[in-house]
Amino acid sequence: MAFLLASGILISMPVISQEPSWRETSSQGTLTSRFLMAPRVVKWKSHPEPFINNPAYLLEPATGQAVLGSNASYFSMKSDGSSNPSVLLDFGKELHGAIQLVSGQPKDKRPVRVRVVLGESVTEAMSEITEENGATNDHAMRDFVLEIPWLGWIETGNSGFRFARIELLDRDRELVLKEINAVLVVQDVPWLGSFHSDDELLNQIWDVGAYTVFLNMQDYVWDGIKRDRLVWIGDLHPEVASIHAVFGHNEAVPRSLDLIKKHTPLPAWMNGISSYSLWWVILHRDWYMQHGDLNYLKEQEDYLSRLTRQIASKIENGIEKLDGWRFLDWPSNGDSLATHAGLQALSLRALISAREMFEALGNREMINFTGKVISEMQDYSHQDVYSKQAAALLSLVGLMDAQKAADIIQQDGVHRFSTFYGYYMLQALAGAGRYTEAMESIKTYWGAMIQLGATTFWEDFNIQWMDNAAPIDDFVPEGKIDVHATYGNFSYKKLRHSLCHGWASGPTAWMSQHVLGVQATEPGSLTLRISPNLGHLNKVEGSYPLPDGRKLLISHEKSESGGVNSLIQVPKGFKVEVDKSRVRKYKIRKI
Repeated sequence: MAFLLASGILISMPVISQEPSWRETSSQGTLTSRFLMAPRVVKWKSHPEPFINNPAYLLEPATGQAVLGSNASYFSMKSDGSSNPSVLLDFGKELHGAIQLVSGQPKDKRPVRVRVVLGESVTEAMSEITEENGATNDHAMRDFVLEIPWLGWIETGNSGFRFARIELLDRDRELVLKEINAVLVVQDVPWLGSFHSDDELLNQIWDVGAYTVFLNMQDYVWDGIKRDRLVWIGDLHPEVASIHAVFGHNEAVPRSLDLIKKHTPLPAWMNGISSYSLWWVILHRDWYMQHGDLNYLKEQEDYLSRLTRQIASKIENGIEKLDGWRFLDWPSNGDSLATHAGLQALSLRALISAREMFEALGNREMINFTGKVISEMQDYSHQDVYSKQAAALLSLVGLMDAQKAADIIQQDGVHRFSTFYGYYMLQALAGAGRYTEAMESIKTYWGAMIQLGATTFWEDFNIQWMDNAAPIDDFVPEGKIDVHATYGNFSYKKLRHSLCHGWASGPTAWMSQHVLGVQATEPGSLTLRISPNLGHLNKVEGSYPLPDGRKLLISHEKSESGGVNSLIQVPKGFKVEVDKSRVRKYKIRKI
């Protein structure tokens, strides 16, 4: 992890490439802080001098302040009667926030009109909004016109982007700019979790997953920072797992759970999707296990009880008959057999989660009620299912043999993986003891996005997209395939495709849970099980957040004989149980 100094505040961020210049400018409430980023590089300019002058000045450290003085060294664009000069800037990594333009003082004091086009890829920033290419202003403005004041600044957003194209629209005018900045808007919270091994690609994937969910962790936990700036409860599950692994307790999570509960009076399903109400139940169980907030759990009891009875009413003779939109993830959409099998498994998992919470609440009536339905569902005999999504879910609740599920998931490698349900496929591989294979899948599938220039993980990805593909962070050479402008399906066709989607962060949570080997076994994480699985690795070390803001420190290393030696540093008030089948020698130190 790199620690970036911003106005005296140390901010932990993943190292993706050379660090930009950052400066904290102000705070917005208690949740978000703003940091200025100067461009990393001027990627392209439409005209030579004298139409475009001094573009390198834009790379100077950002201040966000207009000043009196000479314009001679500032960046400027001049238009004549027939051309509109423009420039493309690269901020080095995906970010959430605004674009800010700080002007100089040309002789003409009238406002100057410019067009701003933001993009998660070079292609998107160079695009027009058309039905054919999928580019939109849905959920956030990323293509718009601004008037720039004389000797001042203007800022607009927010959206998700890495690239910004600025085009001078007024003819026979001069635009003088001291700065073009990105304004990063994120939560100013410590990164308590960390992961470092002797496999640099795995380290980078952990970091990119953490950064992906970090950008989406705003006042609420969103799915995407450009498109899908919404709270989707099912999508929230892998995001919250990553938040637990990196940030620990964060109020954006219960705020998001409560928001959707408030806007979903029963018998409606959350987000209109029956499985997403199941995920809401599962999320609350996981949140309680991690943080042990019984008072918050009690606030859910009435809704949880009524929702549990509603779910049970859709179970007939142990078989789910859920109505509403029957959805698992996009790649499995339309596969009715896979959807049924997946919903059967999710319904069972939700009811098991509900029973655990009713036990914590001492609600004997609901304990007995859920126990009866669970017993009926466990007798379910599924048909042969070859969907990787369904096999993963079935195996995680014991409705499919773990090895059979792993064989289905590993058939044809990472083909038919998805960024959302890939997390559950990895969990199923762990359940079958196939940790090395899971890590190789992570490197092949999520690593491919990084190979294509990603600094955050995408809404969807198909490994076949790698064939003859050009990276997203440059212009597409002739004969190569433009991934962002070519692929995608359902609601994410072509440039509408989000390249920063929190549901894709699953490997971060998985590596903390299964490689570093940390899982809570008692509400409030009061007891943590340490069960590392190093696979091909020789060494891994890192930290794991605790509910009170402290962190567990862990180091595992293989000995010459192949056994694992561990040092575990535990803050007072917490205990660990070491899996002796995974660790040969260990030392526990209280800190």
